[in-house]
Amino acid sequence: MTETDRTVVVSAPGKVLLAGGYIVLDRKHTGLVFGLSARIHVLAQEIATSEGVHLSEIVVQSPQFLNATWKYGYHQVGDGGGIKVTQLQSGEPVEPNHFVETTLTYALTYIAHVDQTRATHGLRPASLLVLADSDYYSSSSSTPSSSAPAAARFPPFHTTLRDAHKTGLGSSAAIVTALTAALLAHHLPRALFDLAAPAGRRVLHNLAQAAHCSAQGKIGSGFDVASAVYGSCLYRRFSPALLAGLPNPAEAGFGRDLVRLVGERPWDCEVDKDKVGEGLPRGVVVRMCDVDCGTQTVGMVKGVNEWRAKEPARAEQTYNELQGCVDRLAAVLRGRDVEGIRGAMGPVREIMRRMGRESGVPIEPESQEAMLNGLEKVPGVYGSVVPGAGGYDAAAVVMRDDDETERLVKEFLGKWSQEHEIQVRLMEVRGETEGVRQEGLGEFETWINR
Repeated sequence: MTETDRTVVVSAPGKVLLAGGYIVLDRKHTGLVFGLSARIHVLAQEIATSEGVHLSEIVVQSPQFLNATWKYGYHQVGDGGGIKVTQLQSGEPVEPNHFVETTLTYALTYIAHVDQTRATHGLRPASLLVLADSDYYSSSSSTPSSSAPAAARFPPFHTTLRDAHKTGLGSSAAIVTALTAALLAHHLPRALFDLAAPAGRRVLHNLAQAAHCSAQGKIGSGFDVASAVYGSCLYRRFSPALLAGLPNPAEAGFGRDLVRLVGERPWDCEVDKDKVGEGLPRGVVVRMCDVDCGTQTVGMVKGVNEWRAKEPARAEQTYNELQGCVDRLAAVLRGRDVEGIRGAMGPVREIMRRMGRESGVPIEPESQEAMLNGLEKVPGVYGSVVPGAGGYDAAAVVMRDDDETERLVKEFLGKWSQEHEIQVRLMEVRGETEGVRQEGLGEFETWINR
């Protein structure tokens, strides 16, 4: 295997913002985010071509979904504008995938500018296969274990990507991070990118943040990308001004400025893994509940921001109180204080509910409040929260990690679902501290070109 264009598999985890929703958008504050065992995997490999034939093409496939193959052409733009990526149409029309296309644009531009061999001879055609663990989508009726054979572990979802119901685990950040890492590891020699080295992770973080921020309209704090790269941490966002001066893709200087932004300029975000330590105390686990509804996070953030503008003093007091909760919960978990978990998580819910009432935003809707109140009475449950921005589509539970507690929680959720005519299920996904990683190829032999 050559030093470049090698076959690699990279995976990135989902996330749960356990405490710090909304305040994590403000650099004065931090959020406590846990990585999750549900991962997005990307297999990167060469597309075989005949001798003397050179294709400028990259193919991205997501075989678990219907009609999910995207083909792109790419070429170098003048005046340092980077690599321009264009979706190719062949046969049945395929809906654009903005996150994938933006990620390719940013990653290929970076690669072409840091590796002079690529700048001279071009990028070789590549195939990218995206495989998602089942818990990212509500359409899966069962969740294979992470130790299951690859073909069984990544079953089909029997729907298009557009129609799939997300469970709120941060799929877009995980996909952008895994795609970026796979492209860098596939195309670049280890001297220029080593995923296992701190410098490599810093480049990956900065490049994935830039791509993800661009793809979602330059909003968000970036905690989900930070968690996808580094795993569980206490996170303080970067200054939005960092990205403000970057030209748009294909504009003059985009490639040059992107390389400087990613590898040379200091970023002022903070990713503190020491404040999380080894994660949860032994015998305690974070589990996620899928509430098969949907929440428009952007609209909720807008509502809270409007309240904050109208009531700045009240909002600042509330944000500071919530920051105290973040610090206390992080300290309780880091100190392995099982008995202190309930007392640390309760105020998080209380303050988020109050902020929801005052802003008119359904951060913890009445239906979720009633469900979580009942859930916290189940023996073995230490606390719960509607994570991140809140809303209807997920709940996080900190509970004993044993079969009896799991049985009781599933029994409660099953009864709740029946009585309230809404499907709520305990997912297999659980909190873990590890971030992005390179996987062995053995599990993915089925999809490797020979």
